Amino acid sequence: MLENSVEKIIDELVATNLVDMSKSFDIAKTCSELLGKAETEEMGRRIIINVLDNWTKIDTSTREMWTDLIESAGFYPYLEKEKVNLVFKNTAGEIRKGTYGSDYLHECYFHEEQRFLSDLLKKGRNVIASAPTSFGKSLLIQEVVASKKYKNIVIIQPTLALIDETRKKLQRYGDYYKVIVRTSQDFSREKGNIFLFTAERVMEYPQLPQIDFAVVDEFYKLSANRDEERSDVLNNAFNLLLSKHKSKFYLLGPNIDGISAGFAEKYNATFFPTTYTLVDNRVIDKCSEDFGERGKKKTAKEKALFDLLYSLRNEQTIIYCSSPHKVRYLSREFCNYLKDKNTDVASKELNLVDWIKENVNERWGLIECLNHGIGIHDGALQRHLTSSMIRYFNAPKLNYLFCTTTIIEGVNTSAKNVVFFDKYKGYRKAIDYFDYNNIKGRSGRMMIHYVGRIFNFNRPPEKERIIVDIPFFEQTEKISDEVLIQLDEEDVRNKQTEQYNDLQKIPKEERDLFRKNGVLVKGQAAILDCLKKEILEKRELLYWSGLPNYRQLEYVLTLGWKNLLKKTETTRPMTLKRLVKVTNDYKRSQDISQLAASTYRYFKANKKNQSEQALIDDSIREAFDILRHWFHYKVPKWLSVVNSLQKFVCEKCGLSAGDYSFFAKQIENDFVRDDLSILVEYGIPNSAIRKLERAVPLGLGESELLEKIGNKDFLEGSGLSEYEKEVIRENLFV
Repeated sequence: MLENSVEKIIDELVATNLVDMSKSFDIAKTCSELLGKAETEEMGRRIIINVLDNWTKIDTSTREMWTDLIESAGFYPYLEKEKVNLVFKNTAGEIRKGTYGSDYLHECYFHEEQRFLSDLLKKGRNVIASAPTSFGKSLLIQEVVASKKYKNIVIIQPTLALIDETRKKLQRYGDYYKVIVRTSQDFSREKGNIFLFTAERVMEYPQLPQIDFAVVDEFYKLSANRDEERSDVLNNAFNLLLSKHKSKFYLLGPNIDGISAGFAEKYNATFFPTTYTLVDNRVIDKCSEDFGERGKKKTAKEKALFDLLYSLRNEQTIIYCSSPHKVRYLSREFCNYLKDKNTDVASKELNLVDWIKENVNERWGLIECLNHGIGIHDGALQRHLTSSMIRYFNAPKLNYLFCTTTIIEGVNTSAKNVVFFDKYKGYRKAIDYFDYNNIKGRSGRMMIHYVGRIFNFNRPPEKERIIVDIPFFEQTEKISDEVLIQLDEEDVRNKQTEQYNDLQKIPKEERDLFRKNGVLVKGQAAILDCLKKEILEKRELLYWSGLPNYRQLEYVLTLGWKNLLKKTETTRPMTLKRLVKVTNDYKRSQDISQLAASTYRYFKANKKNQSEQALIDDSIREAFDILRHWFHYKVPKWLSVVNSLQKFVCEKCGLSAGDYSFFAKQIENDFVRDDLSILVEYGIPNSAIRKLERAVPLGLGESELLEKIGNKDFLEGSGLSEYEKEVIRENLFV
């Protein structure tokens, strides 16, 4: 088989010390033949990538020949990167290379297929791109922005970490665009605007201007099959941009084989699936019948992992784990392994360590991990911590990064190696072929590593076709109430369904209210019915503003917990009773270390068999998870929804309404001063913002605020720790 022949060539390239003239010609001949046929050109590209990775071994007399092959494969970014070593001897090649330079990005060259997509976007064509991680899809967003072709742009991304990364890249266009990252920011009427939002924020923004161009990153999340909790709001945000704004669009994501039939035709879009990549991922099998999830097999699997990581200590390695708990456990155990070996792999001095000691807990096990070159990355960490972990890892000041699925959603790393250690995501949900490919794609990185390696401790899932359904377009019987209610009447395909008729029976005023709130329709209706019945009886629990007392908070959160959680959502280990208590406690303390301390006491009483270190680490993980998932997301959303519903009922009854908006905003923004809350969105630690509250006068506009904080003398005299200053410089002044 051809594939086996290609693997043999690559193995020989890796194993040999010198590829002589004869062997080089033979490999080049095979490579040229493979590149000449559409069905085999991917294998030809693999050979080229591995030749580049072993360039010093290639006989010098054959390098000109290889340069021509590299050019014929369209690898223009590498021709520019390695222009000292890859020298053209023909003018035609130089001219062709010039045509692949970006029109708007300085000294940037596209590869063959990037250029094709760039030309489509330049012509105003809608594009749906499915390409590997190392394709360079996000670079085309920068190209569109730099072209200044569109005045108002919305970029929808699934995570705040991705938004942070994109914001830093787009800040350089501040003279032409105002970059907006939160719903309280006004858009500019004098210049263009880039709305850099999650889907939720698109729907919550009070009044968008006319949006000319929209980007949906990781567009596979439109499918309810891939993201049950948040696909509804992404569908609604994208549909809003298409139906109301008639926006041009660019959808990007990895490893997609197809989309809803008829979608591309309706919206004059090009669906472009490709496997084109400038990075090769080499698969290394580490599976064994001796490995398992419990007992001796669990111990054997972990020992094999730690031995492997130790052998890779001079390279960057990501280790995929199923959950934040597993991230903490494995990173801690590996740190103990390194300590037992008395190995000298300690990282460079990290300012983060001092910040943790001062603001979280000096006994947190992460400190020792960081001191041994081990970082963590998961959804339970604060944003500035995940951002710092990636920055340290890419520096490289950390050699290892234990992570969950958060790392596969577009965050760029410089990892040469990825270890596929757990075969689940979350609680026993199997990693499928799509997830595995995304994890695999994190190994290697275009322009940094030609070849990445994935070490499989589990059998890869069976290959399957990935078709992204788009519910608002398809409108099958699986469409949710939350998507269907957002559709304009003329866009509803079948008005005879029971589901549609049930929604139409809801009074128009209430239906409009439910649409605006954007969460579970039946849940909102149940809350509304409850409020109508209890508005007088529970008056003292509903009529409040500012900060609620315990009973008022309990009443509102109970309504949210019982009615606004999807059936597929997991709340464990959180309970309603505990949520009320921790929210009330945090309202008083406004301090993450106090939240961690109270969580530690809770765990101490309920987890009798855990070691002291495990209790400390788990309590901090849980506290951060409560902060991120509940305080920054669920609780403020529930407060806002119940707030709007009680105002509606009070108005109908002629009663004065409560106002929960202040508390909702406060808890979402960690109780920081309102005019400084923009810094929360920029990933600045709460501890730093508290210090700035004392040093920054009230009443500054956003631009004045950022300019003042950016003043070197001010920053040095602000009383901020070295880590806090480091994060401010990294996030505000890149």
